[in-house]
Amino acid sequence: MAMPRSLRRQPGNRALASICTHHHIAVFLLTFFSYSLLHASRKTFSNVKVSISSQWTPTFLNSTAMELQPYELWNSSHLFSSAEEATLFLGTLDTIFLFSYAVGLFVSGIVGDRLNLRWVLSFGMCSSALVVFLFGTVTEWLHFYNKWFYCCLWVLNGLLQSTGWPCVVAVMGNWFGKAGRGFVFGLWSACASVGNILGAFLASCVLKYGYEYAFLVTTSVQFAGGGVVFFGLITSPKEVGLPELDAEEKNVVEEDANRPLMSSEDVDDYDRNYSIQASDSSIQPKAIGFFQACCLPGVILYSLAYACLKLVNYSFFFWLPFYLSNNFGWREAEADQLSIWYDVGGIIGGTIQGLISDMLRKRAPVLAISLLLAVGALFGYSRSPDSKPINAVIMAVTGFFIGGPSNMISSAISADLGRQELVRGSSEALATVTGIVDGTGSIGAAVGQYLVSLIQENLGWMWVFYFFILMISSTVLFISPLVVREIRLLLQERRLRRLTG
Repeated sequence: MAMPRSLRRQPGNRALASICTHHHIAVFLLTFFSYSLLHASRKTFSNVKVSISSQWTPTFLNSTAMELQPYELWNSSHLFSSAEEATLFLGTLDTIFLFSYAVGLFVSGIVGDRLNLRWVLSFGMCSSALVVFLFGTVTEWLHFYNKWFYCCLWVLNGLLQSTGWPCVVAVMGNWFGKAGRGFVFGLWSACASVGNILGAFLASCVLKYGYEYAFLVTTSVQFAGGGVVFFGLITSPKEVGLPELDAEEKNVVEEDANRPLMSSEDVDDYDRNYSIQASDSSIQPKAIGFFQACCLPGVILYSLAYACLKLVNYSFFFWLPFYLSNNFGWREAEADQLSIWYDVGGIIGGTIQGLISDMLRKRAPVLAISLLLAVGALFGYSRSPDSKPINAVIMAVTGFFIGGPSNMISSAISADLGRQELVRGSSEALATVTGIVDGTGSIGAAVGQYLVSLIQENLGWMWVFYFFILMISSTVLFISPLVVREIRLLLQERRLRRLTG
């Protein structure tokens, strides 16, 4: 009896090691740190919300505000009459950013598949740095405060920042194939969390001089990083004379290595429409259309699931330092440093869960288990005592079970979805599919940021956590068809192993 392909031992680690050159390492590091810098500038805004709120609110109504001189100048230019109004506007800015970021992702994915990825990425990094510098530093230096101006700048920033993720995922997809994809992308997707940590560290170091200097430092580093990307990033192996990914994988691990983990063809031949695999590399890849990409199997379900999950993940990203300062009365710099532990948990979670999904050769069951445990973690964190060590531990656990699945969907799973049979393993689909998944997620996150500020203002922080639990449960609901299917496939594979053993 012939053994099915899924049951053959796959030399994934050996294949991964054999194709790893210094070009792979350079691409890994450049894409990693380029997106880290983009996230660092976003994190800066969330880290200085207390200072911005104080600056936009009259001192005689805001007891936490530092005394601003001259008094007449400050009170003639304030934006809001109370700290509550300032907080609501900060939530509105988060929503504006994420909506424009979501729209930009849909467009940037299509543009990235048709233009040079290095040009698009470096342009987005440099131009976004200039916009954030104008938003946070120049306006404060000039004492120019205008709500509509802030909104316009944040819309533009969202559009420019959206060039980052589809491009870096597409470049990584060009260089790293199926072998160890869950582990490699799980480790690499820590770039967002590293950016959050970097942004929090830089902001806390210079915040005592004024929030405008936090924006100045992070945008300067981001602009320099855009220059390095423009001159140093190699977007595909063919640029340096290396074989294309599909051909290279075929030579290393034969046909098995060309099929991404999400394929079920080896067990369920009757359902080929769900099969996700890279195919014959002799066919010239072409960029696919937006609606074609939406119709690819698994794209819609994972996009809807990611909309709910990213809402929760980005709520922690945007509001965690503010929550710690507002709920426990801790100093802003201390809250910024403590919030790092959520990202530490996300880094560890994404790496470990990606490795487990490589071993199982299935993604959805790993996601579902982690998200179910995230419900308990959220419930526990909502009742965290006024103790920094205990808060940090529970925060890291929460980040492990929420940030890990978020990293997997936005990176490894997006790469799997972008290399399906219907697109013939074309790298020209990667940026488009990534843009759809992350764009849909950003729409959910955008709506969530406004709802978080609204719920917090009217019902309190406890109801915000109940809202998070509802969204995590919705994420599990959306991926449940994929979970059921992949568990069934695992059981069928086990039965086939017994028959062939």
